Amino acid sequence: EILILPFAPQIMHWLLAPAGSSKGMVQGLGWSSGVSILLKIMLWGGTALSLPFLIFFIMRFVFPGLKRSERSIIMFCLSASTVLFAAGVFMAYAATLEIAIRVMQKVNEWVGVRVEIVRMEEHIDIVIKTIIAFGLAFQVPLLLLALGWIGIIPSEVLRTRRRIAIVVIFVLAMVLTPPDPVSQIVMAVPMCLLYEVCIWIIRLRELAKKKDREAEA
Repeated sequence: EILILPFAPQIMHWLLAPAGSSKGMVQGLGWSSGVSILLKIMLWGGTALSLPFLIFFIMRFVFPGLKRSERSIIMFCLSASTVLFAAGVFMAYAATLEIAIRVMQKVNEWVGVRVEIVRMEEHIDIVIKTIIAFGLAFQVPLLLLALGWIGIIPSEVLRTRRRIAIVVIFVLAMVLTPPDPVSQIVMAVPMCLLYEVCIWIIRLRELAKKKDREAEA
């Protein structure tokens, strides 16, 4: 957290960027606003910086007792998890947040609610929660892939439950994203595509295992 402190102004500028042309509306409305936001930045920034080191020390403890194939699977899952989390964060920051803010402004204008000042704490909360929500939501397909890879969930189950999965994905996106339909769609559509990719990868895995059994027989 101390390492984050010198970069707090740059991080604050980065968090305010999704507001776009409405950046001037975001203001602190109390003497403790700066301290409150600084603590949030240090907390989440420190957690993000310490997580790779925490995983590294856990792996140093676990790896000696694993087989080579198990180590490869864990390394693949960690790498894929990092890539998917980064993709979710990028999508949330580069597109979703700015679109969500614009849509909420249009809704306010449509219903006649005049918003001239936005509390900075509220804006920072929305940005941080949306970024984390997108990053974590993109981990769900990896969990399904891992369960399917080891044979707990076959591809047939995922295929027959596709409609239920789509509904669950949209409900999850509605809960995790800001209160506008555009953000929900931006999160739900990639998750649905990743769900389909998981089905095909698990199916290919099942076919490969079937060929191996036939060859042994």
